[in-house]
Amino acid sequence: MTEILTARPEWHALTAHYQQIKELHLRQLFAADPKRGERLALEVQGLYCDYSKHRITDETLALLIRLAEACGLPQRIEAMFRGDQINLTEGRSVLHVALRAPRESSLTVDGVDVIAEVQTVLDKMAVFATRVRSGAWTGHTGKPIRNVVNLGIGGSDLGPAMAYEALRHYSKRELTFRFVSNIDATDFVEATCDLDPAETLFIVASKTFTTLETMTNAQCARRWLLAAMHDEASVAKHFVAVSTNATEVARFGIDPQNMFGFWDWVGGRYSLTSAIGLSLMLAIGAERFGELLAGCHGMDEHFRRAPLPRNMPVIMGLLNVWYGNFFGTETVAVLPYDQYLRRFPAYLQQLVMESNGKRTTLQGLPVTYQTGPIVWGEPGTSGQHSFYQLLHQGTKLVPCDFIGLVSPLNPLGEHHKLLMANLLAQAEALAFGKTADEVATEGIPSYLVPHRTFDGNRPSTVLLANRLTPAVLGQLIALYEHSVLVASVIWEINAFDQWGVELGKVLAKQIAAELASSAEPQHDSSTNALIRRYRNGGRP
Repeated sequence: MTEILTARPEWHALTAHYQQIKELHLRQLFAADPKRGERLALEVQGLYCDYSKHRITDETLALLIRLAEACGLPQRIEAMFRGDQINLTEGRSVLHVALRAPRESSLTVDGVDVIAEVQTVLDKMAVFATRVRSGAWTGHTGKPIRNVVNLGIGGSDLGPAMAYEALRHYSKRELTFRFVSNIDATDFVEATCDLDPAETLFIVASKTFTTLETMTNAQCARRWLLAAMHDEASVAKHFVAVSTNATEVARFGIDPQNMFGFWDWVGGRYSLTSAIGLSLMLAIGAERFGELLAGCHGMDEHFRRAPLPRNMPVIMGLLNVWYGNFFGTETVAVLPYDQYLRRFPAYLQQLVMESNGKRTTLQGLPVTYQTGPIVWGEPGTSGQHSFYQLLHQGTKLVPCDFIGLVSPLNPLGEHHKLLMANLLAQAEALAFGKTADEVATEGIPSYLVPHRTFDGNRPSTVLLANRLTPAVLGQLIALYEHSVLVASVIWEINAFDQWGVELGKVLAKQIAAELASSAEPQHDSSTNALIRRYRNGGRP
């Protein structure tokens, strides 16, 4: 049986070390090491990671690396890239890295070259995207497609929607893209209210073609189209599927030739670089989509081959362990200083929290320590006038990831210089703060000094790239994906299942039937009362 994490000598060494340095201030660390800001940094293919503003020493890093080695991190990394079934609870390989591997490479799993299969789907996507973008693909009435609506949920929505917003600068502006995920009718109505059905293409993204929310919206879209077209044959010209269920796809009215497949070794939150990214390829074109894949692959290779002490995803994953398990932090703020990345924190919420929000070890034992953090954030500088007060002077310690770009995609006056000045200033202020003596020397009245003092010692990472390109977005996606794996290996949990989403779905099906029934509901007193109130139109 695997040794329990908290019983490992490496864990005990970190516990003792934490007691020694927990009060050490970043001011002291930087004063003692003038080169710290340059030394505690990594660069991978132009993506620069400054992790010097963390409450760590060289010994901290060495102890964390020893813990990672003791937990078998190098072996687990290699097992993933090799195609082993590291998703133990579902008996599956975890091969999102194969989705962005170069065409000339190969990886055989269960007798199948999965990379060859991936390239076949990518080629099919590229042909379709070229036809739509050029106007060669037309709707039922002969009009070219001008609107694309992606119907999905979870990773089938968050990934494409985030990436489209992030890479909108590179998109074909003559095309309108909308993303519908919520089963709330408002989502669909607002996404389609100004669209012409004759010019609209729907992408139904559901592996099984049975996902409740997605298929409810797909049937709604089908009715919306037929109300205008009055011809069942029109469905085949206005719908395509990202799925593996050819029977249900055909029953819906979609030509199976217009079905883009993927595999059970692609988890939803890791699926953007599969056919789930079809809407993104339609927006930015096959070549740019290939650049995204190349960016992911570059980080994949770094993760696989770089030594642990100089491995960017490893460092970031271990820092999450350090703060969550020793400082007791519960959240991580992701703060992109680029408006195009405004949906990136929401994307990471699913990636991190669905992956590592687990309370059972791989051996089926209850965990006795904290696992996945709560991830949240907004783009700067808007967030500065919202929640940064808590970051600077609140009672909670919140590690922060700042993401910035050296060169803007939209140069306009002094905007970008001011934006980046704010990013750098916020990271500095969080780290070093402002002492009471410094405040007092400014002539501040003594009764205000405590209110104007900043403790500092608040940790942050700064990720910096030259410009937001498809490749850079790919690097960021893969960086966080792999950091999630690192933390999960330490915590001895499965980052690739999501059983926690099932119970609510099962109960919802039962309650949906009861909401339309007059029979006495069979739940707890609270749920029963709420069901009766709903049936009575909101009255008791």
